[in-house]
Amino acid sequence: MRVFVAGATGAIGRPLVRQLLEAGHEVTGTTRSEERAQELRSRGAEAVVLDALDGEATRRAVAAARPDVVVNQLTDLPKRFNPRGAVGRTGELRETAGRNLVEAAGDARLIAQSISFVYVPKGDRVKDESAPVFDPDALGGVFGKQLRGTLEMERQVAGAGGLVLRYGFFYGPGTWYAQGTSLAKQFRMRLFPVVGDGGGVFSFVHVEDAASATVAAVERGPAGIYNVVDDEPAPAREWMPVFAEAVGGKPPLRVPVWLARPVAGKNNTMMVTTMRGASNEKAKRELGWQPRYASWRQGFREGLA
Repeated sequence: MRVFVAGATGAIGRPLVRQLLEAGHEVTGTTRSEERAQELRSRGAEAVVLDALDGEATRRAVAAARPDVVVNQLTDLPKRFNPRGAVGRTGELRETAGRNLVEAAGDARLIAQSISFVYVPKGDRVKDESAPVFDPDALGGVFGKQLRGTLEMERQVAGAGGLVLRYGFFYGPGTWYAQGTSLAKQFRMRLFPVVGDGGGVFSFVHVEDAASATVAAVERGPAGIYNVVDDEPAPAREWMPVFAEAVGGKPPLRVPVWLARPVAGKNNTMMVTTMRGASNEKAKRELGWQPRYASWRQGFREGLA
């Protein structure tokens, strides 16, 4: 099939393009620089330098590629991890550029990146795709703004009969959770403590597994929303010491909630204390997908570099 990948040189874009080519698909990828476009061409893909916020340019690029599938992997995350939750233009990209891609896709199969850490922290510690999600207005702040754009993008994609992939927290090359990153340095310096009882449940996914789930979505599976996460959602108090050890640090310190909130902010504190994880049962069943790293425990040992 002909696959148009928006955001083809990002953390997921790179392994996704490689896996799509290995599976025999023809790939056209977008990027924002000619240097990265040359990188895509050297790997066997067609490349387009594109600002996806430009609706007309997006329509021309998609029309020229004549894709069977359009995949939206657009993000704008800063390289340096910010505990206050700075996410660049990601919310705007998901809403505005997401709409541009939906309008440009026409009859092509549509797949879009979303996030799995959206579920209201009540009831079961692990949620499926039918569980209620946060109200962005109630959240407020940076995360509320990002979530508003993300949920609007989900609405647009679902309305067009596409597939929404709610990925877990990415780890591995090109992400914050990797060797040599600012987050790894913070863990080594013990600047990333377990807050309160550390009961917030995180769901992780290695970027190679996120890419393989996306390839599966390109090739099969009904329209709808899918959590793309590993098999072991885990509270912060369990995964944080393992990640710290993997990047060469000592176990994290522990701090009370009242002390963490002024530094990390209300929403980040909520995440590490009350957040719910996500179930991958639907993705495994409907997409025929199985993560290579079934648990972050294995992935943190073997897949951070």
